[in-house]
Amino acid sequence: MREAQGRGRTRGRWAGRGVTAVLAAAVLLLTGCATGSSGPPHAPGSPPGHPPPAWNPHPESVAALGDSITRGFDACSLLADCPEVSWVTGTRSDVDSLAGRLRGSRVGGSWNFARTGARMAELRDQMAQAARQRPQLVTVLMGANDACARSMDGMTPVAEFRDQFTAAMEALRRTSPKTEVYVSSVPDLLRLWSVERQNPVGREIWKLGICPSMLADAVNTGPDATARRAAVRDRVVAYNSALGEVCGRYPLCRYDGGAVFQYAFGTGELSTWDWFHPSAQGQARLARLGYAGVTRS
Repeated sequence: MREAQGRGRTRGRWAGRGVTAVLAAAVLLLTGCATGSSGPPHAPGSPPGHPPPAWNPHPESVAALGDSITRGFDACSLLADCPEVSWVTGTRSDVDSLAGRLRGSRVGGSWNFARTGARMAELRDQMAQAARQRPQLVTVLMGANDACARSMDGMTPVAEFRDQFTAAMEALRRTSPKTEVYVSSVPDLLRLWSVERQNPVGREIWKLGICPSMLADAVNTGPDATARRAAVRDRVVAYNSALGEVCGRYPLCRYDGGAVFQYAFGTGELSTWDWFHPSAQGQARLARLGYAGVTRS
């Protein structure tokens, strides 16, 4: 979830999808969304004339994809990942991660392919890494870095974000068609700002470059700063809408319905190193939300 720190450590560049795949994704969007139709004649991954596969609420293996949130960045120490508290694959008992909760279903393995600083453009590569393990479940929590740009112009356009997510889903379906995908919504960055904007320590840390599109000039509540923050929030809302739309086209993809976006993280659930990323307590909350979403019938 970290575009920040002003050091360029977390900023990456990823190659885009090939022309053929992008055109295919665009056709899918036009036929399944823009015309208001219910989608293609049969769900992706389902042979024509066959019902879509049923969701298994108790998968036995899980691979985590995403950014610094899923890597537990700044949850244990300054400027460091802490995967042992990851909401998906963490091993600490106080977090009780999704994989840990699913071990009652004899989880066969767990992998964390998330990368601090990742944007949606990287998801296709992370999907490829996960597909090689053939997990029964893949989790996706990604998009905050696409909004946490140095300027408004630096935010990933919504259409590009949607195409990148579609490309990642298509790649997984080709290589591991039976893998389920659970997609978490992007957190409400405006709410995170509102929680800690009165914290003088947090404000000083934010000046180092943490999510500048939202957190820059944190005490400024003038019309320009307010409009900037509202525009960032609107972009996150649009990202979440795209995630839900694309995920809904696949019988083995489940979107959280905005559960993470709607959750009001409190001060104790945010890192005391940067007052932005989830703390171990925040990771535990994400694990509870994820488990409820994955296992609901």
